[in-house]
Amino acid sequence: MVSDVKFGPAGNPLGYIGETINVCDYIRRRGLNAYEYQATYGVRISKQSALKLKKSSKENNILISMHAPYYINLSSNKDDVVDRSIQRLIQSAKAAEWLDAYRIVFHPGFYTKYTPTEAMMKLQSAINDLTEKLESMGVSKYTFAPETTGKKTQLGSLEEIIKICLTHENFTPTVDFAHLHARSGGGIKSKKDYGEIFEKLEDNLGLNSLHSHFTSIEFTDKGERRHHALFEDNYGPPMEPLLEEIAERGWNVTVICETPLLDEDALLMQKAYNKILKIYE
Repeated sequence: MVSDVKFGPAGNPLGYIGETINVCDYIRRRGLNAYEYQATYGVRISKQSALKLKKSSKENNILISMHAPYYINLSSNKDDVVDRSIQRLIQSAKAAEWLDAYRIVFHPGFYTKYTPTEAMMKLQSAINDLTEKLESMGVSKYTFAPETTGKKTQLGSLEEIIKICLTHENFTPTVDFAHLHARSGGGIKSKKDYGEIFEKLEDNLGLNSLHSHFTSIEFTDKGERRHHALFEDNYGPPMEPLLEEIAERGWNVTVICETPLLDEDALLMQKAYNKILKIYE
């Protein structure tokens, strides 16, 4: 079965010099069909600008997702940090509603002084608080997408992300394959390794669609270090086995490219996928 697979950049393409509200015109001309709006350093888009970007995305058939601020730690041992994190996610949910962003990606938190189990309990309580606040404000059109994380100090293994999404409505995973690769010390080597990730998502969450990130990544024994372009062959995880797994499995998958080359590498991934897809047609 062949389904809908989209590719796009994490943020504005390298060659784009206009206003963000018009970026979808450029992305469509490049031949891509997804865009992840970056609010990583704060939710600063106005409602008026967000509505213009939404209109442009619909006219250009570009699927928008949104990355919430980096400064989120729902498992912190400091209550004020958790409170500010909740407020940032509330701001993100409001902006995502204006944008009609189909996913709100965020990094869940850090273990800090807690064990993984204790950190998860702290995070689950914070999410309950978050969703109660959103309900009281009448904000209901959102899908939070907690992301698998690349550092071993971060809460965000695949199993932890699955548990979060099992526990809360309007939550579904973002799988960053590079983060999983770095977190596991280079554990993704083959199509079989990718297949096991998809099977865990299907078996535990009943999924047949996925929002994902991809880049080549450098890591140490502590996990993620930095992103690299696809042409830098010394770094993994391997791209083609992932694209083969997507083509064969038939899920609806959005692949957001997070390499330093953004749209250039997104186009390389799309071209490679289309070549592989011909085998399955």
